[in-house]
Amino acid sequence: MERWAIQIDKEYLKYSCAHFLIFPDGSAERLHGHNYRVYVEVGGPLSEFGLVLDFQKTKPLIRDLVDGLDEHWLIPGEHQELTWNEREDGVVEVRYRERYYAAPKEDVIVLPINNTSVENMAAWLGRQLHKSLGEYFPEVQIDQMMLAVEENPGQRGVWRFEL
Repeated sequence: MERWAIQIDKEYLKYSCAHFLIFPDGSAERLHGHNYRVYVEVGGPLSEFGLVLDFQKTKPLIRDLVDGLDEHWLIPGEHQELTWNEREDGVVEVRYRERYYAAPKEDVIVLPINNTSVENMAAWLGRQLHKSLGEYFPEVQIDQMMLAVEENPGQRGVWRFEL
């Protein structure tokens, strides 16, 4: 069986964010940041023009997603113990066990994930991209996708989708 895909690996598909990871034993990293980089593969049948997708129209969709995360503090909005709330003065308060943080609302993104791991970020970004591709290219049947988020060279979380 033959399969086709496009792969996108561009230096500019990156975002810098702060986060802290919470481990299974309840311990947590200190608040810190990474310069994350995103890698994408999208597969599907070839069109009558010999394309899976147009690179030039696909890259901006990915870039919009990563640019939206850039220079923010990422909060796992679905963690069982971590809580957050927005005060009337526009400050977001975050509490995890004995820790307390506060930051301006415009600096914080609360993601619908249970931890800010690269695996969860890859899944969230991958699902968002899959949705965007479906809206932008309704005529294309995407039968497989891979999105990886790298937090350090050689260290990535990977999400895969297959029909």
